[in-house]
Amino acid sequence: MNHPTPQNVSPGAAEGSSVSAFADSTSDYSATLEITKEVAEFVRTARLSDIPRAVVEQGKRSLLDGLGLAVAGSVTQAATIPGELIGSYGELRPDATTLGTGTRMPARFAAFMNGLAIHAHDYDDTQLAVRSDRVYGLLTHPTAPVLPSSLALVERANGTGADLLLGYLIGVEVATKLAEAIDPRHYDDGFHATGTLGTIGSAAGAARVLGLGDHETRIALGLAATQAAGLRENFGTMTKPFHAGHAAESAVFAVELAGAGFSAASDVLEARRGFFHAAGGGYDSTAVHEQLGRPWIFEEPGVSIKPHPSGSLTHPGMGALLDLILAEDVRPEQVERVTVGTNRHMPNALIHHRPTTELEAKFSMEFCVAILLLERRAGLAQFTDEVVRRDDVRELIERVDFGVAPEAEAAGYNNMTTIITIHLRDGRRLETRASFGKGSPQNPMSDEELIEKFSDCLAWGGVRTDPQALADRVLSLEEEPSVVELLRSFVVS
Repeated sequence: MNHPTPQNVSPGAAEGSSVSAFADSTSDYSATLEITKEVAEFVRTARLSDIPRAVVEQGKRSLLDGLGLAVAGSVTQAATIPGELIGSYGELRPDATTLGTGTRMPARFAAFMNGLAIHAHDYDDTQLAVRSDRVYGLLTHPTAPVLPSSLALVERANGTGADLLLGYLIGVEVATKLAEAIDPRHYDDGFHATGTLGTIGSAAGAARVLGLGDHETRIALGLAATQAAGLRENFGTMTKPFHAGHAAESAVFAVELAGAGFSAASDVLEARRGFFHAAGGGYDSTAVHEQLGRPWIFEEPGVSIKPHPSGSLTHPGMGALLDLILAEDVRPEQVERVTVGTNRHMPNALIHHRPTTELEAKFSMEFCVAILLLERRAGLAQFTDEVVRRDDVRELIERVDFGVAPEAEAAGYNNMTTIITIHLRDGRRLETRASFGKGSPQNPMSDEELIEKFSDCLAWGGVRTDPQALADRVLSLEEEPSVVELLRSFVVS
């Protein structure tokens, strides 16, 4: 497929004029596309009854996953530090709930806390790339930034589960389509798309929850885009989940300001000095123009739900390695070394080769290989500072070599092709490979596996509610008459 080429605005273009859309490669068509206006119209007109049933069902699975992760993340240090700081601000309006702790605070702060918590363990869902020049990491974790803004505003208004579900689906759709459209330079040069595109998508969903009109929605998108932020150098620190919380909080502030009459650029996405060009150097209009809901992201290509609390780029290799370990009964003392080969983008995200904290370990292929060899599992209990610093873990990490493999590079960046070879001390070599991990649409989690993960997250956060009964309510979210009542089951008794 030949992608369109951008047409630059001439140096004498009028102040505020929009950049020309990417020219259609199959015709002489070239005209200015009002992408921001198109997004706002989609936000305003989408109806839950018109969304395909399969999209709704898949969306509820990711939403369930996100709610459980908010509880699990609420007990992390990354969540308790800002939680205590916000608590020190004095008496605040108790508009919305911080899941897990049950602390009530203004909607924007609740959105921040829940967004941070969902992303705190790096266990949240991942957008799948469509195009071969987009590595998975170039795109987003959609639920962490998008869900909390709609959740806080629906709770404040005592809205219904259907209100929440629609806002969430709209926000995820906008965030993911914009992520597919922006030039890959955005991620390559250091932006964290969950913090940037997530802010805009979160504002889109929140705008629908508040019932903003067309003009106000465009203003909200302008305010969201100007707050969009997040740098990948912070991967492996508390600031990575901060990006998701900041995105959700910024979205709430953006829609509230827009609803109050604040002003902003109404063409912020496509304008010459707007988001796509400033943050990415350009965009592919064919990825977003007339693509919102055509099809929905939850239908094609799908969203991946994580089986391990680590960077998604580790997951294909982890799944294949665990299967090999179990099939061959591989013991760590048998292993001389392990080689892991991927495309060049994956080491650019998995940057911690000798991790010293659990946050760094989430972005360490070496740790993920070592812990599977040692414990044959990699869940919340394995990603702790204490485990990462164990002598046996550190020693085995030294036997893992991680780098670029030409075969994986040739497979395309939209695949996470991972080739693993275990060199045993007896001279044997065991090899395995995978391009997609457990939880991807190609290898989805069953409902039972998803609810088991949800149950583990509730328990990790200290919530003793019956997980199956609560999951059943969330998976029938459109029938919930009150989000306020639902959320009472997501806090520590």
